Amino acid sequence: MNKGQLISKISEDAALTKAQATAALDAVIDGVTATLKSGDKLTLVGFGTFAISARAARKGRNPQTGAEINIPAKNVVKFKAGKDLTSKVN
Repeated sequence: MNKGQLISKISEDAALTKAQATAALDAVIDGVTATLKSGDKLTLVGFGTFAISARAARKGRNPQTGAEINIPAKNVVKFKAGKDLTSKVN
């Protein structure tokens, strides 16, 4: 499912126009992004938890040349599925 299909599904299930569903989805995505950017974690009970994890700088190798390269530090987003989501999928 892509974003357009998700918007259509939200529109049908919540009896909203596609414009309203798009605005709602964009607001959710913006809220998640802002929360993670501030360093907080976001827990949606029954769905899962989004959190930021710091990945340290490290050395790597270019697989084609074998040359050593420096991989910079960065923050990565992690998602841990909640119990309800996991049980519904399995």
